[in-house]
Amino acid sequence: MTSVVNDTAEAVDLCPDYNLYLKPIAKMTISVALPHLKMPGKSISNWEVMERLKAMAQPEQFSSLRISKSTMDFIRFEGEVENKSVVKRILAKLEAKSIKLSGFTDVLKVRAAENKVDFPTRHDWDSFFRDAKDMNETVPGERPDTVHLEGLPCKWFAQKDGSPDRPSEDVFKVVFERFGKIRNVDIPMLDPYREEMTGKNFNTFSFGGHLNFEGYLQYQDHTGFVKAMDSLRGMKLMFKGEDGKAVACNIKVTFDTSKHLSEASLRRRQQEREKLQELERQREEHKRREKEEEERRKEEERKQREREEEEKERRREEKLRRREQKLKEREEKKTQKKMKKQQEEEQKKLHLKIATEERKLLLAQRNLESIRLIAELLSRAKTLRQQQMEKKRVELMRLQQLEERRRLQEEELRRVEAEKARALELQRKECELRERLLENLLKKSTNTQNHDSARVLTDLQPCDAPTQVNCVTLQADEIKSAALVKMENQDSKPKKKEKKVKGDERGRSPKEKKSTEQCDGRQRAHRSKGRRSSNRRRRSRSRSRSARRRSGSYRRRSSSRARRRERASPGRRRRYSHGQSSSKSRSSSSRSRSSSRSSSRGHRRRPDSRSRR
Repeated sequence: MTSVVNDTAEAVDLCPDYNLYLKPIAKMTISVALPHLKMPGKSISNWEVMERLKAMAQPEQFSSLRISKSTMDFIRFEGEVENKSVVKRILAKLEAKSIKLSGFTDVLKVRAAENKVDFPTRHDWDSFFRDAKDMNETVPGERPDTVHLEGLPCKWFAQKDGSPDRPSEDVFKVVFERFGKIRNVDIPMLDPYREEMTGKNFNTFSFGGHLNFEGYLQYQDHTGFVKAMDSLRGMKLMFKGEDGKAVACNIKVTFDTSKHLSEASLRRRQQEREKLQELERQREEHKRREKEEEERRKEEERKQREREEEEKERRREEKLRRREQKLKEREEKKTQKKMKKQQEEEQKKLHLKIATEERKLLLAQRNLESIRLIAELLSRAKTLRQQQMEKKRVELMRLQQLEERRRLQEEELRRVEAEKARALELQRKECELRERLLENLLKKSTNTQNHDSARVLTDLQPCDAPTQVNCVTLQADEIKSAALVKMENQDSKPKKKEKKVKGDERGRSPKEKKSTEQCDGRQRAHRSKGRRSSNRRRRSRSRSRSARRRSGSYRRRSSSRARRRERASPGRRRRYSHGQSSSKSRSSSSRSRSSSRSSSRGHRRRPDSRSRR
């Protein structure tokens, strides 16, 4: 950024031949402490504070005063003046002063100090080159001998008869040769291949719109480098024109840390430059070939255009000839066209009429098809409705059948239970009758009964208590049956036989007669009992087999019913489960009756076998 300089008293000559001078930088930092804003909506104007600072520095003037930082607690200004002496006077006027703004009860405290210049020192470059491991102090470019300058205006270092936007290495070398002999100079923007090598744009513009550049200066000895750095510290570059007006700009001065002007770097850039030059030659050759090809193509196009123009001329003549011939034919065809036009109009009318009729027919067909389609859809919907109603009716009938079946099963269960109760009642009555008969028989034959009961007790001794009870019951049943058989025989025998038996029995004692009768009756009862028990065993086995078969088929049927019932309604499931539970109860009751009969038969068989033994 360039600025106009009015006072050049402190300027130092750099190169009077090119009107270049060095001017000290006179900058200061001013900080204004802000009070706490207690009233909402109030604010402090930075412009008003800046104007107060300028008024406090009167009669001295700031060449530039800008805000470097602004916060809620303070405002920091950066001011620049013409000379160093003015800095001290302004600092004396501003340091530890206060500003009173309108509308605020608190005062603003002002602190001012001279701005420190950010410039490398001898210790910086000595420590860098001493600590760097890839630097060799005996090799130029790898020691503190190269100065890197940035922000130099191109116009100030251009040749007088050359372009003002292109600096000259000779001018650059002559200007800075005042501090010592220069070994090498490099301005990257002058190398057309440098941007391709580094990928960096060296054409930079300043705030005023001037083109700036950067450059490298390598001194032959260390003293020239030190002298240049010391001379440029805290300075800015000033250019004085022929009209006497002076302009200054800030430049950035550092020492080179990238070995830019070392032999290896120069060799590497030279190799890259040669490669790029070769590539450029190849590109130029390719462009030349393309240009020749383009010229050849243009020549061929020109010849083609000439041939096309000749062909067009020939066609034009042919066209004129044909036109004359067509004029003749046109008059002849004129009448034919009129007739044909009339025919075409009539034909169009006929086609239009046919098209309208076809359209009407098509619409009628579509209406008919739509009616048929609607009728078909309605019939299908009616059929579907009837099917649904039929399904519902079938389902209702099936539910009624299931209900009727369940009712029948319940009636059957009640009937079986009634029969069971009647059988139990008959059995009880039979037991009472047997007991009465037994009591009657016991009264008639006391001696014989005692003898038989003793034998029964001896036979039942090795058995356990339940078995003995069963055996006694069976023995009593045998005695009853024998008594009944005896009574029947007595009733059925004729009187002659009774007389004969009585005659035979007269020769025997009553005890012998009773014992013989009992033995005969017992043998007959045993034989009939064995036959009945064998028949019962056969029947029980056949019943158990059929029950097992029925239970297996029932289980299969119940599993299939359960799968169908999963898709049925909850009401049907309850009715089905009720019928199934009733059937299960009936099957279980039948199984319990069969098992009780078999067990009773087994218990009854034991005393028979023991008695036979």
